[in-house]
Amino acid sequence: MPPSSRPTPGAAPTLSPVTRPSTVDLITVELRNAIYSGALRVGSPIREVEMAGQLGVSRGPFREAAQRLVAEGLVVATPGRGLSVRTIGVERIRPLYAARTMVETTAARIAVERASDQQVATVRAAHDALAQADTTHDALQVGAADLNVHWALVAASGNPWLLRWMTTLIVEVRIASFTVSEEYAVRKDAAASHAPLVERLEARDADGLDAAIRANLDDAVTRLLTPEDADVETLEEPRPLPAPRLEPIDL
Repeated sequence: MPPSSRPTPGAAPTLSPVTRPSTVDLITVELRNAIYSGALRVGSPIREVEMAGQLGVSRGPFREAAQRLVAEGLVVATPGRGLSVRTIGVERIRPLYAARTMVETTAARIAVERASDQQVATVRAAHDALAQADTTHDALQVGAADLNVHWALVAASGNPWLLRWMTTLIVEVRIASFTVSEEYAVRKDAAASHAPLVERLEARDADGLDAAIRANLDDAVTRLLTPEDADVETLEEPRPLPAPRLEPIDL
């Protein structure tokens, strides 16, 4: 996986930095990020020997990291067939987004009440990064910046449980997007469509922010399930991506 596909430290879908991450922690983050970026394709096998070699780690910690992702639901263990990246079909889109809506609106109400000015500024910075991504016309880059706005909003709540759930949920959202469509599509006006989220947070308007999040996520469900009904222009990234390749991690 090229270095550019790795999220900035502290950004989605990486969990909040820890003081001294273990080798297993580092491998877990790298594998989660590879699934998120599409470098590890949905449904593809997790080849322990090959991938451990690419990362420059031994098989023991790699196996433990992979099992953590099994526990998160991002990787599936099939008897006799080993581990593979999960797929999420159309029948699970609405339940997935219902869970995401619950986490995001709960976090949003906490953030409106308790977030510091610096935490709110971090959400604004994430939106600025989305506006910059819009200029690239790169669907995967825009999609990552889009999800990072939502992740930053949840992080602004300061609730570690909500943030942990959101970290898994946004990877599942990418998995679902990769599963249900031959092209990864995002709105061309991603920054404009997310502006109400940041503005309502800055205004400390809990009800307005809740409504903006629900409208944003409802639109995403429509684009995934019935794209012909989504009256917006989109950018598309054809599938599949090049063959997966992981870069060595710094231990």
